[in-house]
Amino acid sequence: MTGIFITFEGGDGVGKTTQMELLKTAIKSADSGREIVVTREPGGTEIGVEIRNLLLHWRGYLAPKAEALLYAADRAHHIETVVRQALARGAVVLQDRYFDSSFAYQGAGRTLGVEEIRGFNLWATGNLFPDFTFLLDMDAETAMQRSAAREGEFDRFHEEKQVFHDRVREEFLALAGAEPERFTVLDASLPAEEIHQQVRERLSHTLPLG
Repeated sequence: MTGIFITFEGGDGVGKTTQMELLKTAIKSADSGREIVVTREPGGTEIGVEIRNLLLHWRGYLAPKAEALLYAADRAHHIETVVRQALARGAVVLQDRYFDSSFAYQGAGRTLGVEEIRGFNLWATGNLFPDFTFLLDMDAETAMQRSAAREGEFDRFHEEKQVFHDRVREEFLALAGAEPERFTVLDASLPAEEIHQQVRERLSHTLPLG
């Protein structure tokens, strides 16, 4: 049985976690016996949890290039020790963020250059691309308001100005436009169940869903 790698992308507050949970439930309901691995980046391993704390909650200055490399280090370890092993077992991997987030946040948001970020992330992951990527799209201002209302602790990215988040959103949409066979863009302002139905439709020919 071939594993399936599914990622969810978008800004903070757009509902990635909700859609992953709905899809997990749908896969389980199909009673197909498929193993489901739910994970995230950064923070999908013990080492990743430590890196995540630095990346999101460090209150001092963090050089943009160092930030980008920390994400890539987390990703390299996570893909080798969690994702590839799960896919080899035939599991369905549902992942919150992958290298597309680095292309958008560090490449465009931090203006380090998307192609530069792409190069060492593809090296770090051994060119492992998701089978499906769902981009939950929402205007940056609304997403920031949602995220701020939900989060209780300091987050470095919540401190960024809207222009940063606008650049991130624009890059996500550009990435989706460049790879329409992999990406599905979803309107994150719609009700969660309506978004989930669109996810189901996209996967209907690949994965049995209850």
